[in-house]
Order: sequence, then structure tokens, then C-alpha cells
Amino acid sequence: MTNFIVIFITAFVFAVAATPVARWTARRLRLVDTPSARRVHMLPTPLLGGVAIYGAFILALLFFYQSFQLPQLISILVGATLVSFLGIWDDSRGLRPLLKLVGQGAAAMVLIAAGVHVSFLGNVYLNYAVTLVWVVGITNALNLLDNMDGLSGGMAAVASAFFVLLAFLSGQYLVGALGAALLGACLGFLLYNMNPASIFMGDTGSLFLGFVLAALGIKLRFENIPAVTWMVPVLVLGLPIFDTALVVISRLRRRCNPLTTPGKDHTSHRLVASGMSHRRAVLTLYGVCVLLGLMAVAVTRATVIEAYIMGGTVAVVGLWALVQLELKGYDSWEMKTSGLVKERQ
Repeated sequence: MTNFIVIFITAFVFAVAATPVARWTARRLRLVDTPSARRVHMLPTPLLGGVAIYGAFILALLFFYQSFQLPQLISILVGATLVSFLGIWDDSRGLRPLLKLVGQGAAAMVLIAAGVHVSFLGNVYLNYAVTLVWVVGITNALNLLDNMDGLSGGMAAVASAFFVLLAFLSGQYLVGALGAALLGACLGFLLYNMNPASIFMGDTGSLFLGFVLAALGIKLRFENIPAVTWMVPVLVLGLPIFDTALVVISRLRRRCNPLTTPGKDHTSHRLVASGMSHRRAVLTLYGVCVLLGLMAVAVTRATVIEAYIMGGTVAVVGLWALVQLELKGYDSWEMKTSGLVKERQ
């Protein structure tokens, strides 16, 4: 745990120092996100915050690389670097969704080639397929979740903190160190990204965070049986999974492309449309992440019956929330966010 704390502090300090540099560079290069009908922010905001997160994460780990399992560490860093470059390309020039998916798939294959894949299924090819879907899915889920100041970075920080705790409890140094570095980098960046944000992480950061969190979820190992522990990373990353499901269902109902159509149809936007402030909506979702993380910790010590009761409860509550946010609240939300209903001043 001492090493985890040192790695965390190192990443945090680097992120605090690097984020203003990234902000200045983004302005010089004119890499800014401009306001539009599909955006929440009101002023042009620099991108490239993800570069600061990536740099802080890598630099913190370089001080302690001697202690890691190098082949698997290298595969995670190579894959994370690949998706980060995809993000920079998309932020600066634009990138077709299909090319992004192909690149994310290639990054996932790097993990698989190094032995970082799920193993709870009986067939090796099924394990590879689930790994591919998981990595690409979580990578895009964090990308979609980056829709409000502080949301994606804060959610990644909470998830990283629980991965560090779970790694400490099960004696997994690599997962704990990576989680500590990610936690420090996210918190350092959040000092500049909370509402009102002075810099955004862009696709560079959201894709990077999603990929690393997906890899950490795969790497976690526990003493409990696989029939139970597969739920742990799913619970820890339950919010981005829920938000992605909500957006996909909503956009399919409106006959839109679920991944390429931008919009204010995410969980955070709907909470704001219900009357919450931006900050309160984000803090509420942080609370949801914490609750899911605590349930994930409980599952690691649960019997099969207890684990599936907890997992089933989360699934039922999630389904109820999806119905409330999408089916019952769809008309009023759609009118508000399309400007057909005048907001109270």
C-alpha cells in the first residue's frame, strides 16, 4: 500500500503540473471544443486534457517499472497509447467511427496476445471474444460518459480507487499500481475539469481511461469462484455501462445511429432536465459509483446465492431507472433539450 500511495502522489503532482501546459498548448494549436446546441458548455474550451492524464499516468509508472510483470504491463501501455493516439486524431482532425472501432479492437488484441483476457468461460475463443467486446465496450462507454464537466474523470477516479482497494485486498501489485497511477492522474486533472471546466479531456482522455479501466477489470483476481467474481468489474463500471445502454436504447427509439449521433440524452443531461444543477447531477452520479463499488467489494466475499441476489437487485434497480429516465420521461426530456419548452429563469 505504501508503494500505491507513492505512485498515486506522483501521478497527482504530474497531472496538476501538466494540465495547465496542455491547456495552453491546446489554445495555441486551436484545439478547442466550441459551444453548440448539442453541448452543455457556453464558452470555447481547450481540449488535450487527456494528454496530461496520459502523461501523468505513464511518468508515475516509469519510476516503479522494475516491480511489474513487464510483458503484461507493456501490453496495457501499448494498447492505451494506441487508443490515446486515436483520440488525439479524432480531437484534432476527426476520425470515422469505424476506424476508431478498428483501432480499439487492435488495442484489445494486444492485450489478448499478452495473456490479458478473461478466463472464466470454458472455451478459449469465447474468452477472447468476451475480452474483445468488454474492452471495446468499456472504452466507448467512458467516451460516451464524457458529456459533462467532471463526470468521466470523476467516475474513473472512483472506479480506480475501488480497483486499488480490491487489488490490495487480494495482493495484486500490478493492478493496484496501475489503479493508483490512474487515480492520481484523474484527481489532478479534475482540479481543472470540475464545473465550470477550464479544460476538457477530449477523446484522448476518455478513450485512454476506458481502455485502462477495462484492462484492470480483466486483471483482477480473487479467491472466490469465477461464477461470482465476474460481477466485480461489471459493478465497479456499472454507471458507464448503464449510461451507454440508456443512450443506445434512446437513439434507436429515435432511429438515430447510437454511437455517432451526438446529443443531450445521457443520464447526466436527464438529471439536469429534471431540475438538478450540473454540479449536483455529477455528484449524484459519483454517489452511484461509490454504492456500486461497495457492492462489488461485498461480492468478493459473498456466497453464490448472496452474490446473485445483490447482482439481481442492481439489475432490477438499473432496469427501473432506465424505464424512468427513458420511457416515462422521454417526452418531457426531449422537449426541454430541443428548446421547445422554455426553462425557468
